[in-house]
Amino acid sequence: MKVSVPYGKDGKFNIDVQDSQLTGVFNPNKVEKVNQDLAIDEALANPFDSEAFEQFMDTDERVVFIVNDGTRPTPTAKILSHIYPKIKDKNIYFIIATGVHRAPTEEEYNFIFGKAIYQDLKKKHRIHCHDCRKDAMKFLGKSSNGTEMYINKIVADADKVVPISSIEPHYFAGYTGGRKSFLPGVASYDTISQNHYLALQDSAKALALKGNPVHEDMMDAMHVLKDIHIFAIEMVLDSSHEIYAVTTGDLSKSFYAGIDKAKEVYGVQIPHKADIVISVAPYPMDVDLYQSQKALDNGKLALNKDGILILVAKCRTGIGPKPFYDLLSSEKDPQAVLDKIHASWKLGYHKAAKMAQIDTWAQTWAVTDLTDEEMRNVHFKPFHDLEKAYAAAVAEKGDDASVIVLPAGSMTVPEVTQ
Repeated sequence: MKVSVPYGKDGKFNIDVQDSQLTGVFNPNKVEKVNQDLAIDEALANPFDSEAFEQFMDTDERVVFIVNDGTRPTPTAKILSHIYPKIKDKNIYFIIATGVHRAPTEEEYNFIFGKAIYQDLKKKHRIHCHDCRKDAMKFLGKSSNGTEMYINKIVADADKVVPISSIEPHYFAGYTGGRKSFLPGVASYDTISQNHYLALQDSAKALALKGNPVHEDMMDAMHVLKDIHIFAIEMVLDSSHEIYAVTTGDLSKSFYAGIDKAKEVYGVQIPHKADIVISVAPYPMDVDLYQSQKALDNGKLALNKDGILILVAKCRTGIGPKPFYDLLSSEKDPQAVLDKIHASWKLGYHKAAKMAQIDTWAQTWAVTDLTDEEMRNVHFKPFHDLEKAYAAAVAEKGDDASVIVLPAGSMTVPEVTQ
């Protein structure tokens, strides 16, 4: 059987897999298409525990919009196409929720806002890119776990805030969306570090909310926002990155309502685990290895012990944060990396830990645009062509090896059928 997987924005790889070997090609579940425009308008008019968006915006006060950066597939521009004509002359301001990510490129700014709206906002100086290290922060209190909630002063001083985000599985927070616009989105470096340290616990994993220490810490920290009037806009996307559902209003209620819809899309049942798993980080989640790791973490859920996990990710801008690379490349043995993480925690180590953990029980290979040296330094067997990588994996595991392919690995969370 010929299997095609995406690579970068416009590229793809094709491989031939024997029918007897192929357990399956698993994508986010196919769901019924909805009228996206109608879904947006209805959600804005019928929010959870809040006045309608039009009434929320009936103010002369500054309203701060928090939008995701270019590493997320969030169709912010689609939402803005509905609301911007009505609010463009109001006292509005936009902040990019980068967390610890870099600032967007011009191409990514156009993706986030849409070209026309981006140029209008840019001309009016109404966009700020959050910098977790340099921006002025404001202390709002502590979570019960002790996370000190410092968030960007632009947001903290606002009377009204509109976070626009999308909800999809997240490898240690359970799901993205909702509270993540604030933490890590516009939080200080130290605040993010304290929260993400909890990701080292086994209970911090995809699809898990109850008992997930990262999620529970985030939700607890949101209580410090009680004096800010929030109108959240949450979207759930299907496998084509088109809107499947929109929920709005109260931050928590709109988030949990979106979770119910996200489960319909992302939780994928597989009959059994496989010896070879190919997991793809599709554009724009292939921006660097740091972001592409999500496809790796989801892929491991479908992999047998001692199997081969092949990550396919262009890594358009390189490795990602330097601490992440420095840690992984500092030791030749993955277990030594894990020991170092537990000995001295720094932000960025959580992704390195999740990657190193896989290497203690399986092999990780990668098809990227990174150099062979870079890949080897972070414990991957390097390839630049999936056909060659797959042939090598079959040669090693044998012609009877089982194979699973996840063309949208960053958004597909495999669960073995009970």
